[in-house]
Amino acid sequence: MRRFAYWCLTIGLFSFGSIVLSAAEFDPAKLGKIRERMQAFVDQKVIAGAVTAVGSKDGLAHLEAVGLQKIETKQPMPKDALFRIASMTKPITAIGIMILQEEGKLSVDDPVEKHLPEFRGQRIVASREGDGVTLKKPSRVITLRDLLTHTSGLPGGFPAGLADLYQTRQRTLAEAVLVSSQQPLDFEPGSKWSYCNSGIDTLGRIIEVASGQSFEEFMAARIFRPLGMNDTACFPTEQQSPRIAGLYDSKDGELIVANRPIVGPATGAKHPIPAGGLYSTGADLAKLYQAMLNAGRLGSTKILSPESVLTMTKVQTGDLACGFVPGMGFGFGWAVVKEPQGVTAMISPGTFGHGGAFGTQGWIDPKQDLFVILLIQRVGLQNADGSDLRRELQQLAVDAIKRTP
Repeated sequence: MRRFAYWCLTIGLFSFGSIVLSAAEFDPAKLGKIRERMQAFVDQKVIAGAVTAVGSKDGLAHLEAVGLQKIETKQPMPKDALFRIASMTKPITAIGIMILQEEGKLSVDDPVEKHLPEFRGQRIVASREGDGVTLKKPSRVITLRDLLTHTSGLPGGFPAGLADLYQTRQRTLAEAVLVSSQQPLDFEPGSKWSYCNSGIDTLGRIIEVASGQSFEEFMAARIFRPLGMNDTACFPTEQQSPRIAGLYDSKDGELIVANRPIVGPATGAKHPIPAGGLYSTGADLAKLYQAMLNAGRLGSTKILSPESVLTMTKVQTGDLACGFVPGMGFGFGWAVVKEPQGVTAMISPGTFGHGGAFGTQGWIDPKQDLFVILLIQRVGLQNADGSDLRRELQQLAVDAIKRTP
Protein backbone atom coordinates (compact mmCIF):
# COMPACT_ATOMS: atom_id res chain seq x y z
CA MET A 1 0.00 0.00 0.00
CA ARG A 2 2.83 2.40 0.81
CA ARG A 3 4.41 1.78 -2.58
CA PHE A 4 1.07 2.41 -4.30
CA ALA A 5 0.56 5.69 -2.42
CA TYR A 6 4.08 6.83 -3.29
CA TRP A 7 3.52 5.94 -6.94
CA CYS A 8 0.33 8.01 -6.95
CA LEU A 9 2.20 10.95 -5.46
CA THR A 10 5.00 10.85 -7.99
CA ILE A 11 2.70 10.87 -11.02
CA GLY A 12 0.34 13.46 -9.61
CA LEU A 13 -2.72 11.29 -9.07
CA PHE A 14 -2.71 11.54 -5.30
CA SER A 15 -4.92 14.56 -4.88
CA PHE A 16 -5.39 16.16 -1.48
CA GLY A 17 -5.91 12.98 0.49
CA SER A 18 -7.94 11.03 -2.07
CA ILE A 19 -7.05 9.17 -5.25
CA VAL A 20 -8.46 10.73 -8.42
CA LEU A 21 -8.76 8.02 -11.06
CA SER A 22 -9.99 10.27 -13.87
CA ALA A 23 -10.41 13.94 -14.61
CA ALA A 24 -13.76 15.69 -14.47
CA GLU A 25 -15.71 15.75 -17.71
CA PHE A 26 -17.97 18.63 -18.68
CA ASP A 27 -21.19 19.05 -20.65
CA PRO A 28 -20.35 21.58 -23.43
CA ALA A 29 -23.96 22.76 -23.69
CA LYS A 30 -24.07 23.58 -19.99
CA LEU A 31 -20.69 25.32 -20.14
CA GLY A 32 -22.16 27.39 -22.97
CA LYS A 33 -24.61 28.94 -20.54
CA ILE A 34 -21.71 30.78 -18.90
CA ARG A 35 -21.34 33.14 -21.86
CA GLU A 36 -25.06 33.91 -21.82
CA ARG A 37 -25.05 34.73 -18.11
CA MET A 38 -21.90 36.86 -18.23
CA GLN A 39 -23.33 38.75 -21.21
CA ALA A 40 -26.37 39.54 -19.07
CA PHE A 41 -24.11 41.20 -16.50
CA VAL A 42 -22.59 43.25 -19.34
CA ASP A 43 -26.05 44.22 -20.62
CA GLN A 44 -27.05 45.25 -17.09
CA LYS A 45 -23.94 47.48 -16.95
CA VAL A 46 -22.53 45.66 -13.95
CA ILE A 47 -19.30 45.03 -15.87
CA ALA A 48 -17.81 46.19 -19.16
CA GLY A 49 -16.62 42.70 -20.07
CA ALA A 50 -15.26 39.45 -18.70
CA VAL A 51 -13.06 36.47 -19.42
CA THR A 52 -14.11 33.20 -17.78
CA ALA A 53 -12.26 29.90 -17.57
CA VAL A 54 -13.29 26.47 -16.28
CA GLY A 55 -11.19 23.32 -16.24
CA SER A 56 -9.88 20.26 -14.46
CA LYS A 57 -6.52 18.63 -13.82
CA ASP A 58 -6.52 17.76 -17.54
CA GLY A 59 -6.72 21.41 -18.59
CA LEU A 60 -9.18 23.97 -19.92
CA ALA A 61 -12.74 22.96 -20.75
CA HIS A 62 -14.02 26.51 -21.23
CA LEU A 63 -12.37 29.84 -22.05
CA GLU A 64 -14.69 32.63 -23.14
CA ALA A 65 -14.74 36.40 -23.46
CA VAL A 66 -17.76 38.72 -23.48
CA GLY A 67 -18.33 42.45 -23.61
CA LEU A 68 -15.75 45.17 -24.10
CA GLN A 69 -12.10 45.45 -23.17
CA LYS A 70 -12.45 49.23 -23.16
CA ILE A 71 -15.76 51.08 -23.26
CA GLU A 72 -14.12 54.28 -24.51
CA THR A 73 -12.88 52.68 -27.74
CA LYS A 74 -15.57 49.95 -28.05
CA GLN A 75 -12.83 47.31 -28.23
CA PRO A 76 -14.29 43.80 -27.88
CA MET A 77 -12.90 41.78 -24.99
CA PRO A 78 -10.32 39.30 -26.34
CA LYS A 79 -9.75 35.94 -24.66
CA ASP A 80 -6.12 36.92 -24.05
CA ALA A 81 -6.92 40.24 -22.36
CA LEU A 82 -4.65 41.15 -19.44
CA PHE A 83 -6.24 41.85 -16.08
CA ARG A 84 -4.96 43.37 -12.86
CA ILE A 85 -5.51 40.33 -10.66
CA ALA A 86 -4.71 42.32 -7.50
CA SER A 87 -4.80 40.07 -4.41
CA MET A 88 -4.99 36.91 -6.49
CA THR A 89 -1.23 37.60 -6.50
CA LYS A 90 -0.98 36.66 -2.80
CA PRO A 91 -1.14 32.85 -3.10
CA ILE A 92 1.33 33.00 -6.01
CA THR A 93 3.77 34.85 -3.76
CA ALA A 94 3.17 32.11 -1.17
CA ILE A 95 4.11 29.50 -3.79
CA GLY A 96 7.45 31.30 -4.12
CA ILE A 97 8.01 30.92 -0.36
CA MET A 98 7.20 27.20 -0.51
CA ILE A 99 9.66 26.70 -3.37
CA LEU A 100 12.41 28.24 -1.25
CA GLN A 101 11.44 26.12 1.75
CA GLU A 102 11.78 22.98 -0.37
CA GLU A 103 15.29 24.14 -1.28
CA GLY A 104 16.20 24.61 2.38
CA LYS A 105 16.71 28.36 2.03
CA LEU A 106 14.07 29.21 4.61
CA SER A 107 11.37 27.69 6.79
CA VAL A 108 7.84 28.96 7.27
CA ASP A 109 8.56 28.81 11.00
CA ASP A 110 11.57 31.15 10.72
CA PRO A 111 11.32 34.48 12.53
CA VAL A 112 10.95 37.25 9.98
CA GLU A 113 13.93 39.00 11.56
CA LYS A 114 16.17 36.06 10.59
CA HIS A 115 15.89 37.20 6.97
CA LEU A 116 15.09 40.88 7.51
CA PRO A 117 17.05 42.31 10.49
CA GLU A 118 15.04 45.53 10.34
CA PHE A 119 12.20 43.66 12.08
CA ARG A 120 14.28 43.14 15.24
CA GLY A 121 12.98 44.80 18.39
CA GLN A 122 9.46 45.15 17.06
CA ARG A 123 6.82 46.38 19.50
CA ILE A 124 3.07 45.93 19.88
CA VAL A 125 0.42 48.52 20.72
CA ALA A 126 -0.50 48.13 24.40
CA SER A 127 -2.99 50.98 24.54
CA ARG A 128 -4.17 54.09 22.73
CA GLU A 129 -5.35 57.22 24.51
CA GLY A 130 -6.16 60.26 22.43
CA ASP A 131 -3.13 60.95 20.28
CA GLY A 132 -0.88 58.83 22.49
CA VAL A 133 0.15 55.21 21.97
CA THR A 134 1.77 52.97 24.56
CA LEU A 135 3.96 50.17 23.22
CA LYS A 136 5.20 46.93 24.76
CA LYS A 137 7.22 43.91 23.74
CA PRO A 138 5.11 41.20 22.05
CA SER A 139 4.97 37.71 23.57
CA ARG A 140 6.93 36.39 20.59
CA VAL A 141 8.41 37.56 17.30
CA ILE A 142 6.48 37.25 14.05
CA THR A 143 7.24 34.34 11.73
CA LEU A 144 6.83 33.65 8.03
CA ARG A 145 3.88 31.42 8.99
CA ASP A 146 2.19 34.46 10.53
CA LEU A 147 2.69 36.46 7.35
CA LEU A 148 1.38 33.61 5.16
CA THR A 149 -1.81 33.31 7.22
CA HIS A 150 -2.48 37.02 7.90
CA THR A 151 -1.99 36.51 11.64
CA SER A 152 1.18 38.57 12.17
CA GLY A 153 -0.35 41.67 13.72
CA LEU A 154 1.27 43.96 11.15
CA PRO A 155 -1.07 46.83 10.21
CA GLY A 156 -3.39 45.56 7.49
CA GLY A 157 -3.51 48.61 5.28
CA PHE A 158 -0.69 50.81 4.03
CA PRO A 159 1.11 52.46 6.97
CA ALA A 160 1.99 56.15 6.89
CA GLY A 161 4.60 56.69 4.20
CA LEU A 162 3.92 53.37 2.45
CA ALA A 163 0.91 54.68 0.52
CA ASP A 164 3.15 57.22 -1.18
CA LEU A 165 5.57 54.48 -2.17
CA TYR A 166 2.69 52.55 -3.72
CA GLN A 167 1.41 55.55 -5.63
CA THR A 168 4.71 56.38 -7.29
CA ARG A 169 6.47 53.04 -6.92
CA GLN A 170 9.73 54.89 -7.45
CA ARG A 171 11.19 53.14 -4.41
CA THR A 172 12.30 49.54 -4.14
CA LEU A 173 10.47 46.72 -2.42
CA ALA A 174 13.21 46.75 0.23
CA GLU A 175 12.46 50.39 1.03
CA ALA A 176 8.72 49.81 1.21
CA VAL A 177 9.12 46.84 3.55
CA LEU A 178 11.52 48.84 5.73
CA VAL A 179 8.69 51.30 6.35
CA SER A 180 6.41 48.43 7.41
CA SER A 181 9.04 47.00 9.75
CA GLN A 182 9.00 50.18 11.83
CA GLN A 183 5.26 50.02 12.50
CA PRO A 184 4.06 48.59 15.84
CA LEU A 185 1.98 45.43 15.73
CA ASP A 186 -1.78 45.75 16.20
CA PHE A 187 -2.12 42.47 18.12
CA GLU A 188 -0.14 39.49 19.46
CA PRO A 189 1.19 37.32 16.61
CA GLY A 190 -1.03 34.32 15.94
CA SER A 191 -3.89 35.54 18.13
CA LYS A 192 -6.28 36.68 15.39
CA TRP A 193 -6.72 36.97 11.62
CA SER A 194 -6.48 40.36 9.94
CA TYR A 195 -6.00 40.73 6.19
CA CYS A 196 -2.57 42.23 5.69
CA ASN A 197 -1.08 43.59 2.46
CA SER A 198 2.16 44.67 4.09
CA GLY A 199 2.70 41.14 5.43
CA ILE A 200 2.58 39.62 1.94
CA ASP A 201 4.88 42.33 0.59
CA THR A 202 7.27 41.38 3.37
CA LEU A 203 7.21 37.80 2.07
CA GLY A 204 8.10 39.16 -1.36
CA ARG A 205 11.12 40.89 0.12
CA ILE A 206 12.12 37.66 1.91
CA ILE A 207 12.00 35.90 -1.46
CA GLU A 208 14.49 38.46 -2.75
CA VAL A 209 16.86 38.00 0.19
CA ALA A 210 16.67 34.18 0.22
CA SER A 211 16.96 33.74 -3.55
CA GLY A 212 19.38 36.53 -4.43
CA GLN A 213 17.02 37.65 -7.22
CA SER A 214 14.49 40.44 -7.51
CA PHE A 215 10.94 39.36 -6.72
CA GLU A 216 9.81 39.68 -10.32
CA GLU A 217 12.84 37.78 -11.67
CA PHE A 218 12.35 34.92 -9.21
CA MET A 219 8.65 34.56 -9.95
CA ALA A 220 9.25 34.58 -13.69
CA ALA A 221 12.14 32.09 -13.53
CA ARG A 222 10.60 29.65 -11.05
CA ILE A 223 6.87 29.80 -11.77
CA PHE A 224 5.78 31.74 -14.85
CA ARG A 225 8.26 30.61 -17.49
CA PRO A 226 8.29 26.93 -16.41
CA LEU A 227 4.48 26.81 -16.60
CA GLY A 228 4.33 28.73 -19.88
CA MET A 229 2.56 31.68 -18.24
CA ASN A 230 4.01 34.06 -20.79
CA ASP A 231 1.52 36.88 -20.17
CA THR A 232 1.86 36.99 -16.37
CA ALA A 233 4.08 39.75 -15.03
CA CYS A 234 4.48 42.51 -12.47
CA PHE A 235 5.18 44.99 -15.23
CA PRO A 236 3.48 44.45 -18.63
CA THR A 237 5.60 45.16 -21.68
CA GLU A 238 4.78 47.78 -24.30
CA GLN A 239 3.61 44.95 -26.53
CA GLN A 240 1.25 43.62 -23.85
CA SER A 241 -0.17 46.95 -22.70
CA PRO A 242 -2.77 47.29 -25.50
CA ARG A 243 -4.43 44.11 -24.17
CA ILE A 244 -4.95 45.44 -20.63
CA ALA A 245 -8.66 45.58 -19.79
CA GLY A 246 -10.08 48.92 -18.70
CA LEU A 247 -10.97 49.43 -15.04
CA TYR A 248 -14.43 50.78 -14.27
CA ASP A 249 -16.65 52.06 -11.48
CA SER A 250 -20.41 52.60 -11.46
CA LYS A 251 -22.21 55.93 -11.14
CA ASP A 252 -25.93 56.53 -11.64
CA GLY A 253 -26.32 53.17 -13.33
CA GLU A 254 -23.52 53.76 -15.85
CA LEU A 255 -19.96 52.46 -15.96
CA ILE A 256 -17.27 55.13 -15.72
CA VAL A 257 -13.48 54.96 -15.89
CA ALA A 258 -12.19 54.27 -12.36
CA ASN A 259 -9.90 56.81 -10.75
CA ARG A 260 -7.24 54.42 -9.43
CA PRO A 261 -3.71 55.67 -10.28
CA ILE A 262 -2.25 53.06 -7.95
CA VAL A 263 -3.00 50.23 -10.40
CA GLY A 264 -0.55 51.42 -13.02
CA PRO A 265 1.16 50.16 -15.01
CA ALA A 266 3.50 52.78 -13.60
CA THR A 267 6.28 53.98 -15.90
CA GLY A 268 9.66 53.16 -14.40
CA ALA A 269 8.10 51.59 -11.30
CA LYS A 270 10.51 49.75 -9.00
CA HIS A 271 7.91 48.33 -6.60
CA PRO A 272 6.39 45.02 -7.84
CA ILE A 273 3.68 44.71 -5.10
CA PRO A 274 3.83 41.02 -4.09
CA ALA A 275 0.53 41.52 -2.25
CA GLY A 276 -1.38 42.48 -5.36
CA GLY A 277 0.53 43.68 -8.39
CA LEU A 278 0.37 40.92 -11.00
CA TYR A 279 -1.24 41.14 -14.42
CA SER A 280 -2.41 37.88 -15.98
CA THR A 281 -4.82 36.19 -18.38
CA GLY A 282 -7.42 33.46 -18.10
CA ALA A 283 -5.27 30.95 -19.99
CA ASP A 284 -2.19 31.68 -17.86
CA LEU A 285 -4.02 31.31 -14.56
CA ALA A 286 -5.58 28.09 -15.83
CA LYS A 287 -2.09 26.60 -16.17
CA LEU A 288 -1.23 27.50 -12.58
CA TYR A 289 -4.50 26.13 -11.22
CA GLN A 290 -4.15 22.96 -13.28
CA ALA A 291 -0.72 22.47 -11.72
CA MET A 292 -2.21 22.89 -8.25
CA LEU A 293 -4.82 20.22 -9.04
CA ASN A 294 -1.98 17.97 -10.19
CA ALA A 295 -0.13 18.24 -6.87
CA GLY A 296 2.39 20.82 -8.11
CA ARG A 297 2.98 19.58 -11.67
CA LEU A 298 1.98 20.63 -15.16
CA GLY A 299 2.97 17.82 -17.49
CA SER A 300 6.65 17.12 -16.88
CA THR A 301 7.18 20.47 -15.14
CA LYS A 302 7.23 20.49 -11.35
CA ILE A 303 6.98 23.73 -9.40
CA LEU A 304 6.05 22.28 -5.99
CA SER A 305 6.06 18.93 -4.23
CA PRO A 306 2.72 17.27 -3.40
CA GLU A 307 3.55 17.73 0.28
CA SER A 308 3.96 21.50 -0.15
CA VAL A 309 0.69 21.74 -2.08
CA LEU A 310 -1.13 19.86 0.68
CA THR A 311 0.43 22.03 3.38
CA MET A 312 -0.34 25.39 1.84
CA THR A 313 -3.92 24.53 0.82
CA LYS A 314 -5.18 23.15 4.12
CA VAL A 315 -6.54 25.31 6.93
CA GLN A 316 -3.67 26.69 9.01
CA THR A 317 -5.69 29.14 11.08
CA GLY A 318 -7.61 26.75 13.34
CA ASP A 319 -10.83 28.24 14.66
CA LEU A 320 -9.90 31.87 13.99
CA ALA A 321 -12.56 33.87 12.15
CA CYS A 322 -11.17 34.42 8.63
CA GLY A 323 -12.00 35.72 5.20
CA PHE A 324 -14.67 37.89 3.62
CA VAL A 325 -17.53 35.39 3.43
CA PRO A 326 -18.74 32.94 6.11
CA GLY A 327 -17.24 29.49 6.60
CA MET A 328 -13.67 30.29 5.60
CA GLY A 329 -10.20 29.51 6.92
CA PHE A 330 -6.76 30.32 5.56
CA GLY A 331 -3.83 28.21 4.46
CA PHE A 332 -0.53 29.65 3.28
CA GLY A 333 -1.61 32.45 0.97
CA TRP A 334 -4.81 30.65 -0.03
CA ALA A 335 -8.28 31.14 1.41
CA VAL A 336 -9.81 27.73 2.16
CA VAL A 337 -13.49 26.77 2.35
CA LYS A 338 -14.21 25.08 5.70
CA GLU A 339 -18.03 25.05 5.61
CA PRO A 340 -19.65 25.68 2.20
CA GLN A 341 -22.50 28.20 2.41
CA GLY A 342 -23.88 31.13 0.49
CA VAL A 343 -21.52 31.96 -2.37
CA THR A 344 -19.52 28.76 -1.65
CA ALA A 345 -22.55 26.44 -1.25
CA MET A 346 -21.93 24.59 -4.53
CA ILE A 347 -18.21 23.91 -3.98
CA SER A 348 -16.58 21.40 -1.64
CA PRO A 349 -14.94 21.72 1.76
CA GLY A 350 -11.23 22.12 1.07
CA THR A 351 -11.75 24.29 -2.01
CA PHE A 352 -9.04 26.95 -2.06
CA GLY A 353 -8.52 30.16 -3.96
CA HIS A 354 -8.46 33.94 -3.74
CA GLY A 355 -10.18 37.03 -5.03
CA GLY A 356 -8.90 40.43 -6.06
CA ALA A 357 -9.87 44.04 -5.37
CA PHE A 358 -11.12 44.56 -8.92
CA GLY A 359 -13.65 41.71 -8.81
CA THR A 360 -11.44 38.89 -10.08
CA GLN A 361 -11.87 35.41 -8.57
CA GLY A 362 -10.07 32.06 -8.87
CA TRP A 363 -11.07 28.89 -6.98
CA ILE A 364 -9.83 25.29 -7.08
CA ASP A 365 -12.02 22.41 -5.89
CA PRO A 366 -9.90 19.21 -5.66
CA LYS A 367 -12.84 16.99 -4.69
CA GLN A 368 -14.75 17.88 -7.84
CA ASP A 369 -11.54 18.24 -9.89
CA LEU A 370 -12.54 21.74 -10.89
CA PHE A 371 -11.07 25.21 -11.23
CA VAL A 372 -13.11 28.32 -11.97
CA ILE A 373 -11.68 31.71 -13.00
CA LEU A 374 -13.54 35.02 -13.29
CA LEU A 375 -11.66 38.00 -14.70
CA ILE A 376 -13.39 41.38 -14.61
CA GLN A 377 -12.22 44.92 -13.81
CA ARG A 378 -14.70 46.62 -11.47
CA VAL A 379 -14.24 48.72 -8.37
CA GLY A 380 -17.10 49.57 -6.07
CA LEU A 381 -18.55 46.07 -5.76
CA GLN A 382 -19.81 45.70 -2.21
CA ASN A 383 -17.89 42.45 -1.69
CA ALA A 384 -16.19 40.84 -4.67
CA ASP A 385 -15.75 37.56 -2.77
CA GLY A 386 -19.53 37.42 -2.29
CA SER A 387 -20.55 38.78 -5.69
CA ASP A 388 -23.40 37.43 -7.80
CA LEU A 389 -20.92 37.06 -10.67
CA ARG A 390 -18.78 34.67 -8.67
CA ARG A 391 -21.74 32.69 -7.34
CA GLU A 392 -23.42 32.24 -10.71
CA LEU A 393 -20.21 31.33 -12.54
CA GLN A 394 -19.34 28.70 -9.93
CA GLN A 395 -22.86 27.26 -10.02
CA LEU A 396 -22.85 26.98 -13.81
CA ALA A 397 -19.41 25.34 -13.76
CA VAL A 398 -20.45 22.78 -11.13
CA ASP A 399 -23.71 22.08 -12.99
CA ALA A 400 -21.69 21.35 -16.14
CA ILE A 401 -19.70 18.50 -14.53
CA LYS A 402 -20.89 15.16 -15.89
CA ARG A 403 -21.86 12.89 -13.00
CA THR A 404 -21.46 9.13 -13.06
CA PRO A 405 -24.83 7.46 -12.30
